[in-house]
Amino acid sequence: MRRLSARYGSNPRTKLFHANMRELFVAALLSPQSTDAQVNRAIGPLFRKYRNFEDYARADVRHLQKDLKSVNFFRTKARNLKKASGIILKRFNGKVPRTMAEITELPGVGRKVGNVILNEGYAINEGIAVDTHAGRVARRIGLSRSRDANKVEQDLLRKIPAKDWGRASNLLIELGRDACKARKKECYRCALNDICPSSDIRRKARIRPARINYAAAGSTM
Repeated sequence: MRRLSARYGSNPRTKLFHANMRELFVAALLSPQSTDAQVNRAIGPLFRKYRNFEDYARADVRHLQKDLKSVNFFRTKARNLKKASGIILKRFNGKVPRTMAEITELPGVGRKVGNVILNEGYAINEGIAVDTHAGRVARRIGLSRSRDANKVEQDLLRKIPAKDWGRASNLLIELGRDACKARKKECYRCALNDICPSSDIRRKARIRPARINYAAAGSTM
């Protein structure tokens, strides 16, 4: 955590655009299986058209799907957004829930999305958000062996101090985007390349043959 904080900042924030809790909720709900860039392109016009949860709850789902067409799985996400908005209005007085148990009852909200909303919006750290970047990095640096996001999160919660939970996800994500990329690792730029078990730097160091002074050894080569 100290090394990654030195490289990427002591408390990096989500790249999802938002100005309030409602916008954060919507952006996070749309984020699974989509890049932040995809979501950010969609939510600008969306936020101008839908000004509150009432607008989402009353929207024709076909129109909402059309507005979200640039986001992966837009049909399902539009239905979830409409239903979740209605529940927030009826059960939570129009406020985004503040606990993991409550927020994960909303359609389309799992622990990853819940962690993003609670951490970024309320500074509540009940867990660690694990997206594809965080999961990949966690496996490569030896903090988890699982490919299931929930299991990876539990591994991280056991191995990362609770005081660091709030920043751990974004730090792992930053590393995943920067150097520990899916298709091609750039270990030479990684802040953890001397301690990571998957590091090409460490691997090459282990197999590098010792240099031989042939003259001193009396070689005729």
